[in-house]
Amino acid sequence: MADALRFRNDEPVEEPAVTLDAFLEQPDASAVRLEAGEDPRRLIPELGRVKLVELGIPRFRDGRCFTAARILREAGYEGEIRAEGDVLVDLVAFMRRCGIDSFAPHSQLNRADIDASLRRYDHVYQHAADGAVPIWKLRHG
Repeated sequence: MADALRFRNDEPVEEPAVTLDAFLEQPDASAVRLEAGEDPRRLIPELGRVKLVELGIPRFRDGRCFTAARILREAGYEGEIRAEGDVLVDLVAFMRRCGIDSFAPHSQLNRADIDASLRRYDHVYQHAADGAVPIWKLRHG
């Protein structure tokens, strides 16, 4: 696995992530891995102890990680959300908008390409977890 890419200022969580079921059974666990298709709402009662949510991305076409991240952010989760797996540079900006702030891609990503993709668009078209104001709202107040 390539080195993780983080957009956070705190220390990385070193604890290995456990499965969702194991996390819910282990009151001392603080890192959890959600596989595609698992319901992130099961974590909401436990968000106070979660330091890391790792979202498994089996292939880039699987967009369930976007929904999972947004559900957790809208529920008030402020800890690290890491996308792990088949992460493509083309999707990083959209993942960031949904609340994913750390990446562990299976294939190495070029940091310059990622930075360029994050600067590509000055405006957004819809609300998301990042709080950016959509362009229609800027135009029409």
